[in-house]
Amino acid sequence: MVKDSEIVGEALAKVLPSYQKPWYRVPHLLKLNLVLLVPLLSSAVAGYDGSMMNGLQATSSWKSYFNNPTGSVLGVVNAAQSIGSVACLPFVGILSDRLGRRWTLLSGAVLVVIASIIQAASINYAQFVISRLLVGVGGMLVTQPSPMLISELSYPTHRGKFTSLFWTCYYFGAILAAWATFGTQKHIGNNDWAWRAPSVLQAAYPIIQIIFFWWLPESPRWLIANGKIEQARTILAKYHTGGDANHELIEFEMTEIERAIEMEKQASATKWSSLVSTPGNRKRTIIAICVGAFAQWNGVAVVSYYLTLVLDTVGVKDPDTQTLINGILQIFNFWAAASAAFLVDRLGRRTLFLWSGAGMLVSFVIWTACSAVFDTTGSHAAGLTVVVFIFIYFFHYDIAYTPLLFGYPTEIFPYSLRAKGLTVEMMSIYGSLVILAFVNPIAVGNLGWRYYIVFCVLLVVILITTWFLFPETKGYSLEEIAEIFDGPDYRRRMDDALYKEEVVVEGKKDFGAQHVDRSV
Repeated sequence: MVKDSEIVGEALAKVLPSYQKPWYRVPHLLKLNLVLLVPLLSSAVAGYDGSMMNGLQATSSWKSYFNNPTGSVLGVVNAAQSIGSVACLPFVGILSDRLGRRWTLLSGAVLVVIASIIQAASINYAQFVISRLLVGVGGMLVTQPSPMLISELSYPTHRGKFTSLFWTCYYFGAILAAWATFGTQKHIGNNDWAWRAPSVLQAAYPIIQIIFFWWLPESPRWLIANGKIEQARTILAKYHTGGDANHELIEFEMTEIERAIEMEKQASATKWSSLVSTPGNRKRTIIAICVGAFAQWNGVAVVSYYLTLVLDTVGVKDPDTQTLINGILQIFNFWAAASAAFLVDRLGRRTLFLWSGAGMLVSFVIWTACSAVFDTTGSHAAGLTVVVFIFIYFFHYDIAYTPLLFGYPTEIFPYSLRAKGLTVEMMSIYGSLVILAFVNPIAVGNLGWRYYIVFCVLLVVILITTWFLFPETKGYSLEEIAEIFDGPDYRRRMDDALYKEEVVVEGKKDFGAQHVDRSV
């Protein structure tokens, strides 16, 4: 069993309440973890879209209604969502800080519902593309504040698991979309509602978020930053100590948050150039870009949005069979990613990344070889082997690039650079998605299995880069992680700087006199 000190550090572990029973038998922790399902569903909103588009491309009614789109025309449909997300990215952080995490999330959920209605009512290609642009904007407004809400509200020892589960719930949305398109394709067939019904259902998760939004508390950190100190203390006490506002854990967390607010002043003055101003920051930035790019350029984008084209290349062309495989694949993905999320604190981040890279490389090489055999000989066995290795490949993708996609970069950046670092990573993710959305359908259509060789080469590069560049962060507090990048005297330099700032402000606590673990 992993000790609390190995998860959150010694300082925070000393002030944690001792319940001597599972969290689900502690009423206030049960309530907290249930209400955190609201922001957790944000990734399901994103997951629904990718799986739905896979399903719609296999649906005969959708293809015939939009004149069998291929190549760049098909690429625009899939890229529209990512383009909307990229367009929204410069503004969503400002909204999260000014409106609050909760209200930004709500605005995104409402926009996705509106976009889903427009998409379901589409009468032409242009309207369908516009609806998907709006889905991208709304999805970003839902997604961006959710990890912050989760990390800032979670009980300390649950934080790592919840942040890892966040993107894992992507497949929760993918499962619903995959089986919705399978059901409508099988039972409705060529009727337009075979693709309109899944489009309507895209609003399901946002509607659930809107309904339960009123039980979701605001981030304590945001409340303190906006002068609502007692409200923040009340929320922390309600959900972390069962209402005991004087518990030492609450005092510890309030102190940490107030210290973070002081650091926020430094963050507001931090320039974008700071991302590359020191060797430690340059390494952090390179890792963030790599994680974002590697998550897309490892071959997953081919299957995530173009599974139908991949299955076509190995002779699986029946729409019912294609949508069935998509449905089973999403359930499998959710199982694999959820299992890995609970192993993050046990196995470590670096171990999962290396295991993932090696497994994806082997799987993709076999996948490519079997595709070549099928193309040459028409072997049915080779085609079935490709389908099997799609599942094996996704297992290895899911154990790292689903739970750690946002969790790992969040850990390695110091507070003053965290927002900018995550923005760079998201630009890497969505920029890659936009490019691949155009390239993949053209390349698969023209090159077939030969296109997979590109990803085999890239997976070798990914594995080598991970081995030499990605450090282990398991068992370190955020402050100790900073020392990995900035040297062993980082803590002393940071405390000295904060102490000098604090002693000149009357009425403020002296944070420089002692080390405080910044795990919140």
